[in-house]
Amino acid sequence: MADREDNVTIPEFSCLLQMDPYLKKYEKDFKRRYELLQKQLFQLEEAEGGIDLFTRSYRIFGVQRRPDNSLFFKEWAPAAEALFLTGDFNGWDKFSHPYSKTEFGKWELILPPKYDKSPAVDHNTKLKVVVHTKEGQRLYRISPWAKYVTREEKSVIYDWIHWDPPQPYIQIHPRPKKPTSLRIYEAHVGIASPEGKIASYTNFTINVLPRIKDLGYNCIQLMAIMEHAYYASFGYQITSFFAASSRYGTPDELKQMIDVAHSMGILVLLDVVHSHASKNTEDGLNRFDGSDSCFFHSPPRGEHSQWGSRLFNYSSWEVLRFLLSNLRWWMEEYCFDGFRFDGITSMLYHHHGIGTVFTGDYSEYFGLQVDEDSVVYLMLANHILHTFYPDCITVAEDVSGMPAVCRGVQEGGLGFDYRLAMAIPDKWIQILKELKDEDWDIGNIVYTLTNRRYGEKCIAYAESHDQALVGDKTLAFWLMDKEMYTNMSFLSPMTPIIDRGLQLHKMIRLLTHGLGGEGYLNFMGNEFGHPEWLDFPREGNNHSYHYARRQFNLVDMDHLRYCQLYAFDRDMNRTEDKYGWLAAPPAFVSAKHEEDKVIVFDRANVLFIFNFHHIKSFQDYRVAVELPGKYPFSSHLSCHCLFPLNHTLAFLCQATVHSLLFYGPCQTCLK
Repeated sequence: MADREDNVTIPEFSCLLQMDPYLKKYEKDFKRRYELLQKQLFQLEEAEGGIDLFTRSYRIFGVQRRPDNSLFFKEWAPAAEALFLTGDFNGWDKFSHPYSKTEFGKWELILPPKYDKSPAVDHNTKLKVVVHTKEGQRLYRISPWAKYVTREEKSVIYDWIHWDPPQPYIQIHPRPKKPTSLRIYEAHVGIASPEGKIASYTNFTINVLPRIKDLGYNCIQLMAIMEHAYYASFGYQITSFFAASSRYGTPDELKQMIDVAHSMGILVLLDVVHSHASKNTEDGLNRFDGSDSCFFHSPPRGEHSQWGSRLFNYSSWEVLRFLLSNLRWWMEEYCFDGFRFDGITSMLYHHHGIGTVFTGDYSEYFGLQVDEDSVVYLMLANHILHTFYPDCITVAEDVSGMPAVCRGVQEGGLGFDYRLAMAIPDKWIQILKELKDEDWDIGNIVYTLTNRRYGEKCIAYAESHDQALVGDKTLAFWLMDKEMYTNMSFLSPMTPIIDRGLQLHKMIRLLTHGLGGEGYLNFMGNEFGHPEWLDFPREGNNHSYHYARRQFNLVDMDHLRYCQLYAFDRDMNRTEDKYGWLAAPPAFVSAKHEEDKVIVFDRANVLFIFNFHHIKSFQDYRVAVELPGKYPFSSHLSCHCLFPLNHTLAFLCQATVHSLLFYGPCQTCLK
């Protein structure tokens, strides 16, 4: 094996080593991964008629309507003894329509059209696969390739619905051009309404998309779209991988939503979950053919001890077909613009990150603890996506900090465009939970915001959905807590807690936006300081929707202070759009003064100055700049509620301010 690795050439590995010479020690690991990738690509080309056909197997598996209106059914169930199709079309006869077994555990069935030449199975009617096992069991299953599943009101099990509308929605707007600065609005369709119910795709299209556009975000990251039987799983326990969640509406309504977003110049990323799958059997992938493996490793390797879910066998040919085709399906059928890959850390390591503290030592990222089947799958996925869709955006959710996750496959990397800077929100929550204002460690804040691998783009965020979930608090709630219920009105006097909270909420977000990465993310509602937490209906809360909603109505009430935070977030994004600091090289930090609690940095010819001191304001404060000149404040970022109190956010030109922000292109000689 060592000799073979010596003969492997990674085309642009020298570029990776130029950025990080310390990776030279692990060259054999990179070469082994790259060799496995090349072997996989070669086999796909040879055995399956090319990568394009293989990764569009959704055109072959499940159910397909042929030109003559006959229906072709195909499944992979290697451990099954027999397969039958039943449903509304045959009066739920369990034996009248058997599949024929072909090679490699595949099963096929052809249903000729009805006498009137229409398909044998009508649109919007129910189907089931009946699986007979070698042990004599009869199991009722949903096709893994099902494109639409629904649940009746009093049922707990989802049904496979044949989706073949006579006039499907056709998207007319092209994908927007890939932006240089990525400003992401993380959103969940079901909670995107002030009402205590599950909101719809149509509601999102009409009521939420215009808000996102107004706020200046150019990308939406959609959560909980892949069908999940358990709503409270937040969309991370997937049961049907090819089905858009029916609880929000129909596939056509999702297509229309994405089409309208594209018409506004907004990209749409899918939060894709290929790291694990729900344990559900009757309406999930688990034990589809009666065995404890099929799509997954057999236990214990095939089970996640903390998530209570099943883990894919990424070395399986048919699993690769299923998952890679799943990515192509969402890109082709719904015109998504890319993916945020969930749970990457669990995939990359055999220990799944459980009980592991990553110190940054490179030995943690190589060796036997790394699951190279998963690594190669991610390389393969990124290679295929960027080959067929050059502007596709992929984001990795990895907490481990593995090197080269966001370097190209041709360099030996995993090929992601961005990774989430997951340490940043944890740092802000830790500070607000544990430290008094006077104890803030300015140097440590700057370190956390700038501690990222050079040449690997990061998405910075002050908080995401994780911080909003029950058991934690949003930044706004950590800052203002119960006073948000009583003192957020302009009709009541401004209190020190609300004043401090409003200004720190703005400062934390702008500092993260400007210093923390090459992209920025906000979870829906947090831009205006959404009160309370997020909790989905479940037994523990008496199935209440009270906390499973976003109260956008608060922004629309002019007498409430939420509109200030909304306007600041909007102006912050618009200012970035003008100056482009997210697309610029990392900032040069010229000051991180512990005693004054002042942070100063330059980025994209913009000068940022923050004063986090809890009682001190400064006049004639001298700071260093890279270029001499006059730096006028920008009219794009307006300041709201400029009180000469603690933590007030304002511009440098106002002598009484507590917190300083001063930026703009260098123009003339600074006096």
